[in-house]
Amino acid sequence: MSYQVIVPKPVQKQLDSLPKNLRDRAIIALRSLAQDPRPSGVKKLKGYEDTYRVRVGDYRIIYKIQDSELVILLLSVGHRKDAY
Repeated sequence: MSYQVIVPKPVQKQLDSLPKNLRDRAIIALRSLAQDPRPSGVKKLKGYEDTYRVRVGDYRIIYKIQDSELVILLLSVGHRKDAY
């Protein structure tokens, strides 16, 4: 059971603005989310329904899981001081 990861244009711009080594690590993390949308180390965000964050160094990937459609929608990628 594999999920489809949707990357909207604003989030793609955020990914493109990351330093190359962090961008590569973030892309690896995103690809692994397709197989396991709730890996170890993932945190559910309080106050939101089906919204999670995963840590990649000092950066956070915030995403929403839609289990009924097997879709992961990326909401934000940014430094931890700016992510929330």
